[in-house]
Amino acid sequence: MKTISRKHILPFVLVTLCFALWGFANDITNPMVKAFSKIFRMSVTDGALVQLAFYGGYFCMALPAALFIRKFSYKAGLLMGLGLYAVGAFLFFPAQIIGSYYPFLLAYFVLTCGLSFLETSANPYILSMGDAETATRRLNLAQAFNPIGSLVGMFVAMNFIQSRLNPMDTAARAQLGNAEFEAMKSADLAVLSRPYVFIGIVLLVMFLLFVFLLPQKEKHLNLEDAGMQTENTSFKETLRRLWNNKRYRYGVVAQFFYVGVQIMCWTFIIQYGTQIFMAEGMGEQAAEILAQKFNIVAMLVFCISRFICTFLMKYIRPHKLLSVLGMIGIILLGIVIFVGGRTGMGCLVGVSACMSLMFPTIYGISLQGIGEDAKLGAAGLVMAILGGSILPPLQAMVIDGNGLGDISSVNLSFFLPMLCFAVVVIYANFVPRFCRK
Repeated sequence: MKTISRKHILPFVLVTLCFALWGFANDITNPMVKAFSKIFRMSVTDGALVQLAFYGGYFCMALPAALFIRKFSYKAGLLMGLGLYAVGAFLFFPAQIIGSYYPFLLAYFVLTCGLSFLETSANPYILSMGDAETATRRLNLAQAFNPIGSLVGMFVAMNFIQSRLNPMDTAARAQLGNAEFEAMKSADLAVLSRPYVFIGIVLLVMFLLFVFLLPQKEKHLNLEDAGMQTENTSFKETLRRLWNNKRYRYGVVAQFFYVGVQIMCWTFIIQYGTQIFMAEGMGEQAAEILAQKFNIVAMLVFCISRFICTFLMKYIRPHKLLSVLGMIGIILLGIVIFVGGRTGMGCLVGVSACMSLMFPTIYGISLQGIGEDAKLGAAGLVMAILGGSILPPLQAMVIDGNGLGDISSVNLSFFLPMLCFAVVVIYANFVPRFCRK
């Protein structure tokens, strides 16, 4: 059975571009926690507000996005998402002029309101482009292009932001007078803002492509073949059905904790690596850039693993693969915490291989067989991205602490993603029971 039929190729390719676009946004943003902390002379906890604003936008807009899509179409949702994404990117320019931290948080929030529209539209749209039996595999294939965008985001962050910021370390910046600090801050914010303004221009071009090339109607979708009901039901009835579906309800919980794992590991690999490489005698900026290179390797591992896992799903049931990789992730994080050093860094890179299939697999399992309710159900799974907003600041608080004995506070902080992996494993092991009900 084909994963993608010939008549679905054009919409599949166009919508898959969106997966790369939000991957870019996610992974140009993760290193900005450290960058903003340095530029504004803030704690790691204050810098992690970037993630709160970023993933808070996902949470706040997911339900309005679902209602919008339910009333209009997947195409309308995608266009709205591209538009808001572009507006948020362009807001970096006035934020730079103002020179304050909070306008940047507003820009991130608006940007991710757009990403919320994109994810709420694109994921169920891909699921509906063919047979139900291949839906999870099809979504994994589309999601495989997400880390390609992420790699581009990391590359831009490393080469066009981190390497071009003033190399003065955090301790030295704290000793600067107000005039010197403001001049340095202004120059660094200009460096940070340029890539976002450029991506705003790219998004406008993408918007026009979608207007003219994406089909106006969604009649090309195999709604019945994909197990999707086409009758309209009330909002209240849809919510009741979703709440009563244990596979879906607990899938939202599992997604919340999985996204937390992803964002924590990809955000604080910078702090983890910087600690290791500075202990080896490197300067702060050189250590940060080397840590970001490891982060790029992690994303390459993630990308390759996504394609491998998509292939393995032909032979291994998705929930079983999800469980095995979750348990391996727990073991690797144990080494990250208790062994540390370059061995721990290698294991933290390896965690990305374990994460590669999780988001689309949890998503596909949760929405399996729920029909037209998927348009609203998608909102709950996108709102679960709130895990990427709430959990990283908690990890940052641990990092800002004093550690425990011989375990540094940075190492200790990775207990939190370990616990989150455990939630995913529990969900994966109970999925067969939910499926029978």
